[in-house]
Amino acid sequence: MEKVARFGFVPGQWLSLKHTKSDGEEITRAYSIASPPGENNRFALCLNRVQDGFMSNFLCDMNQGDEISCQGPFGDFILRPPMRDTIFIATGTGVAPFRSMLHWLLGEPSRHESKELWLLFGSRTEQDIYYHREFLELASAHRNFHYLPTLSRSSPNWKGLRGYVQEHVPEIVAGRTEMHAYICGLDKMIKANRELLKLQGWDRKSIRYEKYD
Repeated sequence: MEKVARFGFVPGQWLSLKHTKSDGEEITRAYSIASPPGENNRFALCLNRVQDGFMSNFLCDMNQGDEISCQGPFGDFILRPPMRDTIFIATGTGVAPFRSMLHWLLGEPSRHESKELWLLFGSRTEQDIYYHREFLELASAHRNFHYLPTLSRSSPNWKGLRGYVQEHVPEIVAGRTEMHAYICGLDKMIKANRELLKLQGWDRKSIRYEKYD
């Protein structure tokens, strides 16, 4: 990122990207940062290329040296102290802020030791799972990180969870209210999981969420 001495952000925050189309129309879109804070003013985004979406196609087609206006970081969808056992619930590109959070948490033992972390990640098919191998490797390296991808349109060969994320939340949180939940994705999914957790006796302050629609 040029013209910035040091680009700092907190895991879970987002950027506002702006570009002007050939007809003069200015397009602005928000994208969560999908990488942990680091050096060299670099960051990653998780994009779903939308057939008629100008910004997603523009970003996916950018070449090295192309430029785009960027503002931020913004947002307060960030990890809240004190650290507790935590469930992260995502669908689709809603996993972006959790990739940032989890890499940051697991990058330093003092940030996650003695805490259990779950990533419940919903996708349609196995080919639609973002960062699948990466999360498998993180789970293999950290016994307290439980990676649970679930597919709504799985093939017969799929050996993981099936169905929607909210179908699997009760099993994880059963009898446990002293946890944090972070939920990111589309509004319908977020509402379903918030209501489910409230029925489990959770305090609403322990449930944080960010909508992508």
